[in-house]
Amino acid sequence: MAEPRILVTGASGFVGPHVVAALRDAGYRLRLTQRRATAAPPGIETVVTGDMSAPIDWRAALEGVDHVVHMAGLAHAGPGLDEALYRQINTQATLDLAEAARQAGIARLIYLSSIKALSGAFDGPPLRDDDSPAPDDAYGRSKLAAEQGLAGLDLDWVSLRPVLIYGPGVKANMAALLRLARLPLPLPLGGLNAPRSLLAVENLAEAILFALTPACPSRRSYIVSDPEPISVAEIITAMRAGLERKPGLIPVPARWLGLAARLAGKQDAFAKLSGGLIAAPDALLRAGWRPRVAIPAALARLAASPAA
Repeated sequence: MAEPRILVTGASGFVGPHVVAALRDAGYRLRLTQRRATAAPPGIETVVTGDMSAPIDWRAALEGVDHVVHMAGLAHAGPGLDEALYRQINTQATLDLAEAARQAGIARLIYLSSIKALSGAFDGPPLRDDDSPAPDDAYGRSKLAAEQGLAGLDLDWVSLRPVLIYGPGVKANMAALLRLARLPLPLPLGGLNAPRSLLAVENLAEAILFALTPACPSRRSYIVSDPEPISVAEIITAMRAGLERKPGLIPVPARWLGLAARLAGKQDAFAKLSGGLIAAPDALLRAGWRPRVAIPAALARLAASPAA
């Protein structure tokens, strides 16, 4: 009997290749969607579906498919983009695909949502799976609207809400921390001790694999994070351990760094970097998901990787 075939959207970029590799290694047959025809890994099907900013006919892409892993979407790009564009790509295109999957008799759809669908906070009480959603920007609202739309369909689905993801190829704030860790200099970040939740890309891939199984209860959303939170000071320490170096951290109080950031007009970036937001993956752990890698070792490998 042939292994199940999975249609994967959003296979390019930072997260996609890691998930594709994990699905392939697990024995699944894969069909990747593309906006335009490009080369794919050997033995993997591709189908050109076009850009999700316009309606897509999904019927050919879904032919012979057992499951869908939907990772494509408009990334969180800060305040400047039109909310209607987020709604079209992250909400409407997701629901169009889900309805087409329902009509095609797909067994299960996995939707890669975001912790931003639950909260836009950088700090505050730990987030739990049963918290009332309170997104505070267009990106988070578009992700939540897609989840709410899925709930109205007669379809087996699982929505995953990952926190900040790290791994080879990471960009933005984690890439900035990686650059800092690689500097041959002491860093004044020893006072940034607020714990925060992160997610290794390997653990996200493991969560998607688990969500495809009957062991994972469906028709609900799950927070996905590494179980143990970690502070910025601990992140730098772990990264420098991967470089076989001492932490080299100077314990400058966080409030002083915050003042310097405000004077430099970087208060938002500092809040994102230093905030102590914890998101607990309790429901996914209770269901049986087991992370593949531990956070200090994953950060050490990331720093040591020449591809990162």
